[in-house]
Amino acid sequence: MDLFMRFPGGKTKAFTMSYDDGVEQDIRLIDIMEKHGLKGTFNLNSGLFAPEGTVYPAGQIHRRMTAKQAIDLYLQSGSEIAVHGVTHPFLEQLPPAQAALEVLEDRRRLEELSGQIVRGMAYPYGTYSDSVVDALKTAGILYARTVVSTESFQLPDDWLRLPATYHHNDPRLMELGDAFLQSDVHREAQLFYLWGHSYEFEMRDNWTVIEDFAEKIGGQPDVWYATNLQIFDYITAYRQLRFSIDLHLAENPTATDLYFSLNGKEYRVPAGETLRLV
Repeated sequence: MDLFMRFPGGKTKAFTMSYDDGVEQDIRLIDIMEKHGLKGTFNLNSGLFAPEGTVYPAGQIHRRMTAKQAIDLYLQSGSEIAVHGVTHPFLEQLPPAQAALEVLEDRRRLEELSGQIVRGMAYPYGTYSDSVVDALKTAGILYARTVVSTESFQLPDDWLRLPATYHHNDPRLMELGDAFLQSDVHREAQLFYLWGHSYEFEMRDNWTVIEDFAEKIGGQPDVWYATNLQIFDYITAYRQLRFSIDLHLAENPTATDLYFSLNGKEYRVPAGETLRLV
């Protein structure tokens, strides 16, 4: 028997983005994302927002937004807001209590500013330790992105040590985009996870990299465009599906419609319902 998860709408692929630091260049990045129907997550340091009225000197690249600028931008665009540490420290170098506080306090402040429950994170500098991972669990963080690039489209199996597919400045980006779009998925669903910092486009004067990639990857009928948290929540819900021993019944105890392929046939199990399978 062949049983494989499908994303909402029965789609076989998902695409998401993860960008750090809450910088002014995110404004242009989100414009590009919205033009092509892309979704993503922005990881913020609540202790490093620019003061209201900040004027940056000419030529400064790393320009953090004010708290109001940032929160308004991400909420209006439907982006996810996630933790990045209050002060962007090397968490594994801190005493465990201080590392936990960096995460907890960042989450608390971002929730207060946004009016949303914050459950995701990207590690500052991409560094962590087992004790940091334990602190994240205590803080209610459900996933945390590293800076590891797998160059693959496999679904994650360790959400608190979450790798990406690729950084936008890596040279094979367009090649991997083509491979992702051209793959004919018959078995396990696929995920393309892109990460970076939007100020890098200005620093390298290469905005065309993300503009061209977004044009290529966006608007595809078999791709679900979602935030990091939306993907986590869907996969978590899917793993709660209950099947009878003979796979003739599927019970969905969640509040989310769930999709899968069984022996080559596609199914949708509505939220809270039990479906008889042919």
